[in-house]
Amino acid sequence: MEPPPGAAESSKLRHVEKDILIPQIMRDRAKELCSDKVQAFTKCCQETGLLMVVKCRQENTALKDCLVGYYSDPLFYEECKTEYLKQREEYRATGIKKKRQKLTSNV
Repeated sequence: MEPPPGAAESSKLRHVEKDILIPQIMRDRAKELCSDKVQAFTKCCQETGLLMVVKCRQENTALKDCLVGYYSDPLFYEECKTEYLKQREEYRATGIKKKRQKLTSNV
């Protein structure tokens, strides 16, 4: 039995999808998963003002480590890629774009 027309191209990714759209999903999800560190860094920055560069190093390092851990995880990339492909397939079927939920964080 042959796959339906367009099924082969449904899993192919364009350059913009690979380099921009999927990494954007990864950033958004990583910020959600590291929300405690995002909040700690934001709080530190708000409290210290211009001295944040010096005084918030520990919070910045913890946040960076958390985010980079997700960015460099191939399994996490595949999860985000699957999520994107599902959204794209839904859009192509319905023509209705799913609105991206905005984060309430200031980061």
